[in-house]
Amino acid sequence: MPVPWFFLSLALGRNPVVLSLERVVGPQDTARCSPGLSCHLWDGDVLCLPGSLVSAPGPVLVPTGLQTELVLRCYKDTDCDLCVRVDVHLAVHGYWEEPEDEEKFGIAEDPAIEEPRNASLQAHVVLSFQAYPTARCVLLEVQVPAALVQPGQSVGSVVFECFEAALGAEVRIWSYTQPRYQKELNLTQQLPALPVLNVSAHGNDVHLVVDIPEDQRFGLSLYWNQVPGPAKPWWHRNLTGPQTITLNHTDLVPCLCIQVWRLEPDSVRTSICPFREDPRAHRNLWRAARLQLLPPRAWRLDAPCSLPAEATLCWQAPDGGPCQPLVPPLPRENVTVNKALEFPLLKGHPNICVQVSTWEKQELQECLWADSLGPLKDDMLLVETRGPQDNRSLCALEPSGCTPLFSRASTRAARLGGPLLQDVQSGQCLQLWDDDLGALWACPMEKYIHRRWALVWMACLLLAAVLFLLLLLKKNHVKAAARSRAALLLYSADDAGFERLVGALASALFQLPLRVAVDLWSRRELSAQGPLAWFHAQRRQTLQEGGVVVLLFSPGAVALCREWLQDATSAPGAHGPHDAFAASLSCLLPDFLQGRAPGRYVGAYFDRLLSPDAVPALFRSVPVFSLPSQLPEFLGTLQGPAAPHPWRLAERAEQVSRALQPALDSCFRAPGTGRGMGPEAEDRT
Repeated sequence: MPVPWFFLSLALGRNPVVLSLERVVGPQDTARCSPGLSCHLWDGDVLCLPGSLVSAPGPVLVPTGLQTELVLRCYKDTDCDLCVRVDVHLAVHGYWEEPEDEEKFGIAEDPAIEEPRNASLQAHVVLSFQAYPTARCVLLEVQVPAALVQPGQSVGSVVFECFEAALGAEVRIWSYTQPRYQKELNLTQQLPALPVLNVSAHGNDVHLVVDIPEDQRFGLSLYWNQVPGPAKPWWHRNLTGPQTITLNHTDLVPCLCIQVWRLEPDSVRTSICPFREDPRAHRNLWRAARLQLLPPRAWRLDAPCSLPAEATLCWQAPDGGPCQPLVPPLPRENVTVNKALEFPLLKGHPNICVQVSTWEKQELQECLWADSLGPLKDDMLLVETRGPQDNRSLCALEPSGCTPLFSRASTRAARLGGPLLQDVQSGQCLQLWDDDLGALWACPMEKYIHRRWALVWMACLLLAAVLFLLLLLKKNHVKAAARSRAALLLYSADDAGFERLVGALASALFQLPLRVAVDLWSRRELSAQGPLAWFHAQRRQTLQEGGVVVLLFSPGAVALCREWLQDATSAPGAHGPHDAFAASLSCLLPDFLQGRAPGRYVGAYFDRLLSPDAVPALFRSVPVFSLPSQLPEFLGTLQGPAAPHPWRLAERAEQVSRALQPALDSCFRAPGTGRGMGPEAEDRT
């Protein structure tokens, strides 16, 4: 990849030639073209035979301009030759001729004739180069897509890199196409002569390579060209023959100049300053600049070069905010480096600082407190403005701007406007500056700050107490919300194995933030109250508290539901004394028939005990989940608004699944249970 170089020809005369070049690595010639074009450089040179002019059969590509650029072709780090890069500009020349028959009679154009008009253009461009004793010709093949073919319009350029030439040589370049449709373009250029100074960058080093004959003696000086003031020498040597001087990149500054001269009487000295636009040099200059505050009230900016910057006074508050510029009393003007300047102040103050900045950003800042006036003070700076007819106004400098003392703003200065004005009139404020335009006053704020400390502390303590109380209330609310969801499990006691499975599910749900009610855990109440009364009490309490009734469907439960749907007069006493499911059907069926079930009821069944289609259609008006495959959704519905994040819900579902697995395995291994999905389960009913 080309590396930026500076090729500086110091002709040891009054008009040195300065050229900005690139360093190209490798001996191979290359060609590249503008976006949209394709180009190819033929291998080897070709014969330089322009040939005679021929007529263009239609639109053709022709060269319309030549531009050259000097580069350095380098084979090693320090072995470089001067090389000429050529840029050939191309355009479309000529038009398609319309057949006479079409113009006369309006005959439709033949598609075979239309096709070449929409095709791409191709041209063979020859570059001929002569620089005594060298002569070369190269052939460039260029192709332009049909979309860019517009007669009379430029299509881009092709760049050849490059023709080598000697220092001081005269080079001539011609360009034409084969076949040749117009007169060839030509260009003549004179290359710079000796001696030559190459300034190149290699990592953190900068190399100054002076290329002169071995027996020639010369002087080389590096100096800072300061304006105003005389040049300040930095480095000087008397040398012989070609030399390479290495500088560190941190030594570069914009005003660093190089002077070369022959060690002969009355020799003309030639100077050049190659780093004026170098970004590294400008960064180094700001790093080297120092802003010094001189007693009693003066300052100076020390730097090796002139700085394109302005200086202003500013007021630095102790809260660490930005330093606020003071337009009076120091007007904005360019800084004169290495010269002591006086502060136009009556008194010094630790909050008064000097800023040196460019138009882009602030670069340097120093405050008087860094020397002898102590730390920053919490003083209020008042700006007095004086107008005609002794018209005066006061404002206080704050982060939001200059606030009038008697304004309605909710700032400290506005609240203390009256007392601050009395402090100025009674002489309690320090006058920093005074002239016909206005004045600056620094008023102490300590007495006002101490007066408010008690109120501030009381407000802070009150705020902390309120926050603590809100935190406790929120914590209790979250805890209550997490534990308030109740779930009533109803099932048909098909056999002992299924009861163990229901008990495992109830125990697993109880470990979550759920309050579970199930008849397995309430045998004494069932015996005392009876299944129907127990169910009524539990259902009323669960629904009043915003809970949910869970219907666990099994083959026995499905059979009971179908009995009730077919014969509503079936008596609950026909089943076991503790069968709350059978007793509940007379109460819950009306909820489903009248559409009151959604939001109050949830259905569930175990994967291997019942098929999804076995659940009666009436009960599918509420969510029905398959367990344990749909445990996350089932748990999320049970917990309602207090449900945790999905990843946490998946963890809890995994815990419940692990708790159910032993009971599931035991249930299906139990002999004589006959559990299963399909017709067998329904035949037993």
